[in-house]
Amino acid sequence: MEFNLTESIQILGKTPYVISDILKDLPDTWIKTNEGGDTWSPYDIVGHLVHGEKTDWISRTLIILSEVTDKTFEPFDRFAQFKNSKGKTLDKLLNEFCQLRSENLQKLKAFKIDEQALMKTGVHPEFGPVTLKQLLSAWVVHDLGHINQITRVMAKNYKIEAGPWPKYLAVLQDKL
Repeated sequence: MEFNLTESIQILGKTPYVISDILKDLPDTWIKTNEGGDTWSPYDIVGHLVHGEKTDWISRTLIILSEVTDKTFEPFDRFAQFKNSKGKTLDKLLNEFCQLRSENLQKLKAFKIDEQALMKTGVHPEFGPVTLKQLLSAWVVHDLGHINQITRVMAKNYKIEAGPWPKYLAVLQDKL
């Protein structure tokens, strides 16, 4: 499927509401549990998404669209949420995510991005040159991946309680 900016903005605009609808008003047993080890809980994921709104997607878009010579992105701290979310309620994080996403999508629309702009590049610290189209596509996939992750983590809360059904419930199998 070809990248479509309008459709991408639609998906990006829905993400905060989808996640909020899934998590709002649930007890900590649903939002603070993870899959074990160094995995993330739904609470951690929302904190990660908030951090991304502040430091990743729009910041990198601005670099790509700018006239500066050095278009190297700042490295993204994938674990900043563990410090930045401390002491915040899930409701506060969800509201912050929703507000930041709304502001970022307004900025994105204001850029008036055309096909030529989508082909402009920035330099990712790990991948090297990337186009704006690739960055924006990754943003959409990133959102969908974290929605998937949240629902997978939550589903695993009932893996044992589901008795024999996990055999037929792909979300409960570790092959995803």
